[in-house]
Amino acid sequence: MAQSAAASSLAADTFPMLLLQHARVRPDRVGIREKDLGIWQSWTWSQVADEVRALACGLAAHGFRRGMNLAIIGDNRPRLYWSFAVAQSLGGVPVPIYQDSVAQEMLYVLENAEIEYAIVEDQEQVDKLLEILPQYPHLKYIYYDNPRGLRHYGQGQLMPYEELREIGREYDEAHPDFFARAVAEGKPDEVCVILYTSGTTSKPKGVCLTHAAFIAAARGDAKFDGFTPDDEVLSYLPMAWVGDHLFSYAQALVAGFTVNCPESSETVMTDLREIGPTYYFAPPRVFENLLTTVMIRIDDASWIKRHLFHYFMGVARRCGAEIMDRKAVPLAERLLYFLGNFLVYGPLRNVLGMSRIRVAYTGGAAIGPDLYRFYRSIGVNLKQLYGQTETSVYVCKQPDGEAKLDTVGKPLPGVDIRITDSGEIWVKTPGMLKEYYKRPDATAESISPDGYFMTGDAGFFGDDGHLRIIDRAKDVGKLTDGTLFAPQFLENKLKFFPYIKEAVCFGDKRDMVCAFVNIDVQAVGNWAEKRGLAYAGYVDLAAKPEVYALIEECVDKVNADLAREPHLDGSQIRRFLVLHKELDADDDELTRTRKVRRGFIGEKYAPLVTALYGAAESCRIETQVKFEDGRTGSIRAEVRVRDVQPVPSRSDRKVA
Repeated sequence: MAQSAAASSLAADTFPMLLLQHARVRPDRVGIREKDLGIWQSWTWSQVADEVRALACGLAAHGFRRGMNLAIIGDNRPRLYWSFAVAQSLGGVPVPIYQDSVAQEMLYVLENAEIEYAIVEDQEQVDKLLEILPQYPHLKYIYYDNPRGLRHYGQGQLMPYEELREIGREYDEAHPDFFARAVAEGKPDEVCVILYTSGTTSKPKGVCLTHAAFIAAARGDAKFDGFTPDDEVLSYLPMAWVGDHLFSYAQALVAGFTVNCPESSETVMTDLREIGPTYYFAPPRVFENLLTTVMIRIDDASWIKRHLFHYFMGVARRCGAEIMDRKAVPLAERLLYFLGNFLVYGPLRNVLGMSRIRVAYTGGAAIGPDLYRFYRSIGVNLKQLYGQTETSVYVCKQPDGEAKLDTVGKPLPGVDIRITDSGEIWVKTPGMLKEYYKRPDATAESISPDGYFMTGDAGFFGDDGHLRIIDRAKDVGKLTDGTLFAPQFLENKLKFFPYIKEAVCFGDKRDMVCAFVNIDVQAVGNWAEKRGLAYAGYVDLAAKPEVYALIEECVDKVNADLAREPHLDGSQIRRFLVLHKELDADDDELTRTRKVRRGFIGEKYAPLVTALYGAAESCRIETQVKFEDGRTGSIRAEVRVRDVQPVPSRSDRKVA
């Protein structure tokens, strides 16, 4: 049945057609679940198709028509996922917006995408849209899923989901052929979604991706990793992010597997254990947070449990990854690993919610070597991938048995990669964007005359055929002595340590590399408590001499790694400081996908940069901050600067 379904799905060339295909082929299989008030609610593929039909007819009754854009805002909820198919069924285009965006950030997207209709999750999102309504009066309808707190709202633009669905059912009864005709009019070369980039250096751009591009990417991925209707995925990453759209929407509609929506961000770990997904994606930071939680629990466990854990983790480090890759391992080690799997690794995977995972991916940033090897050593098939919003995340993946720490894998089927003379990566992929919305200039600047997307990343291919990423091409610079300076490469090395949450490196056209460091308050706080160090909060903890000594140990280890690389030896970090506040997207220091805005940070904290490159041992600074409720405040602190002795390079040691 799975084979016949896969074959028939190839005839469906738009997402609404794929949805209707699943409703015919597997009507009683669960298509999506949601945990609500502690109970998992399920919808079969036929029920999903019925919901989409009713909602689409309701929108049509309210005047939504082909060519319009529909804003979708909220956490991962079934009705919001259905809204993508609703807009696409009518020939419209869904435009997801990050749910943690502040009102003014939403205003930019609404204006740029010319939004007149929005489907949102709850009161929080409704309030943001109502706040900007005077500035953007073109918003005709705001449909909300969760009515809690909205009973006494009287704005004419508001309507609950259930009411729109009832209007749709009445419209469907009066026009029984409407929905089928609307879906049939859809074409594969039409735009299926507009995803806005994170806007690291400028205003976000709307990336227009077609049905053909996203379906090709999803089919290529499904074939590469063998996804089937029996797979399960937990959808917890932002719906406005291209990764979630690929993994939780496009691939689900191509392969027919089940999507599970957690109850809330606070219950993700519990829900992960209950569902036990077979397919999982997370950025490195999520994997790191999971491991940090585990290590804190281990530290608080009894002596015998700690002893067993550390002993068998030693076994796993020696042979776990090799066993997963089916390499030769001595029989004695295999037997020990088998025992460790029974006593430690299996229970640990269960605690992490990864007992059934067949394949797990990470991407978006470099992952630390210890973190990467940890998961693979306990039997989690963690691999790396590479892609962009503009390529539907379909560029490179690591094949089974070829997982490597320092690569992002090999080109996926149908992908052509070119490395320019300057080292920039250009790609031609089936998942290529059609254009940037209303930005022909940006489209022309990003796509070469012969059809390659210019990624802006710098990298190279190794002898093994794997692609290695160095940094953003525009960010790669040089120190005054000509040494290569790759800031993101250095920042990722610093963030490999669990005590460092964020890092920002400076050095281009300067005589040395200096760094800002954000500590991880949970990891460092736990470290401090075990040593009897009292602290009043982040500012106090970040300023402690003991914490500076801890971070200096991390910097020394990074410098030791750099000393082994002749072309990077000169980019060792010579001075650093621990920032007095956490970098925050609400303060414009990070994008919504948590990428550092290095240029903005350098300007905002110019006095601290000056202190790093001067002779100052400290710098007094006051920083304005924004709170989630819109209020502003300030943080005052005396930030100390710490000098670091460079590690002699190999050539220096040989001369000595």
